[in-house]
Amino acid sequence: MRLRSPGLLLVLALCSGVAFAQTPPAVDQAPVQAPSAGPATPAAPPATPQPAPQAQSAPTPAPAEPQTPAPAQPAPMAPAAPSSPAPAQQAGRTTLFPNPSDPSGVEEGVLVSKPTVVLSGTSTWDEAFTNLKNAFAKIEGELKKAGIAPAGRPLAIFVDTDDNGFKYDAMVPIAQVPEGKTELTPEIKFGKTPEGKSFRFVHKDAYDEIDGTYETITAYLDLKEIVAKDAFIEEYVSDFTDPQDTNFEVNIYVQPKE
Repeated sequence: MRLRSPGLLLVLALCSGVAFAQTPPAVDQAPVQAPSAGPATPAAPPATPQPAPQAQSAPTPAPAEPQTPAPAQPAPMAPAAPSSPAPAQQAGRTTLFPNPSDPSGVEEGVLVSKPTVVLSGTSTWDEAFTNLKNAFAKIEGELKKAGIAPAGRPLAIFVDTDDNGFKYDAMVPIAQVPEGKTELTPEIKFGKTPEGKSFRFVHKDAYDEIDGTYETITAYLDLKEIVAKDAFIEEYVSDFTDPQDTNFEVNIYVQPKE
């Protein structure tokens, strides 16, 4: 069994993988009038002194009426930023095995066939990441034009491999195929995802390092004496951004021969 790249590639049975997969005002007084001149008059007898009138206390001012404060206006609230769903659950796009992947081990289960669109192509190993990224971009563009929502993570089936490159079927699962239709475009057909018993391995590292995961898969299969089908399946839990992204996650499904 050969691995994915010259001297390191798995032939058809196990490709692309995972690492085990924010002051009061002054009062005005009247002016004093000077006495006018006139004939002198006899002085009046002195008046009996009268007691001085008691000073009256100034009236107590009425208390000011309390002012009712204007009701405070609530400050506008900024809308909360929506949280980003995990890649595998974006807009209901589940993986082929619905449970979360386990990078530390191998999972065994049964794949259930789902409707999908299929774009076939070929690539060299050096251009694998770029060509697969472009294939999925083309598929999703055509799905958007047709008003069809993806229902699962993109996957690729490596149907034939050699030291120079590989042939692949790029797929994006959908809820259902439009009635009476066999193709989305002349290049993109409708089909079904694989089904049947399968082992899932997880690769979580740069895509360029996926051959190491395939070596681990090969060792596991040899140890368990499992004979695998020639075609292997890669399901891309992460979006295609950078082949050197060490958080890039891929589910690798290996199906045993019956």
